[in-house]
Amino acid sequence: MINTQGVRFAYPGAAALAFPDVAVPQGGTLLLRGDSGSGKSTWLALVAGLRSASAGRVVVADQALAELPPAARDAWRARTLGWVPQRLQLSEALSVHDNLALAFYAAGLPINHTALADTLAALDLTALAARKPHTLSGGQAQRVAVARAVLRRPRVILADEPTASLDDTAAAASLHLLHTTAQRCGATLVVATHDARVPRAWPHAALVRLGEPTPPLAAMPGCGPDPEKMPPAAHARSVGGQTGHQPT
Repeated sequence: MINTQGVRFAYPGAAALAFPDVAVPQGGTLLLRGDSGSGKSTWLALVAGLRSASAGRVVVADQALAELPPAARDAWRARTLGWVPQRLQLSEALSVHDNLALAFYAAGLPINHTALADTLAALDLTALAARKPHTLSGGQAQRVAVARAVLRRPRVILADEPTASLDDTAAAASLHLLHTTAQRCGATLVVATHDARVPRAWPHAALVRLGEPTPPLAAMPGCGPDPEKMPPAAHARSVGGQTGHQPT
């Protein structure tokens, strides 16, 4: 679950961003849309505990993030979140296999080799497991980042433009893996995207547009099955927002 109330964030020398209030139940699916500069990546960073809100309350997976000191926040993130950043943050010194294994090291857990192999296979990455990130295409690297995010079946999955560099076939595979993994483990799934293929794939997901009012949406008790069979995805309530100078 994700619940935000009265959240604001200000970059140095810029006007404060005022974000919509959002309530997504455990297992819900939310699409975060907005123009460049509306704060999509900033909102994800706040929910991931990578940035701290200037005002307001952020609760993720039943944890109020403001109550966690930095070290505890890092440990909580490793245990709780799957994260697909816009800048993929793959280690160039490690193979694809070992980049995925870092998800277990970060959480202080032994490597689950079965889960790792299954995830590589699901995203058609098995043949690339020994390669370094600099030898991959943009689409292949994107798939590695998605695989790393879903590897440990997190309670919350946050994805920032997860299909941006993918062709239609690879994009469909990544979206399928994100959705089915969220469904299987009951995870809340949030995707920030400019890609029109994503809302077409998940037409019943809740939608929040930053920088403009968003009407209330019906709550969804859990992630549904295939997209065309999905029930209404989540409840999201927007009180509007203001834009400033910041990343998307």
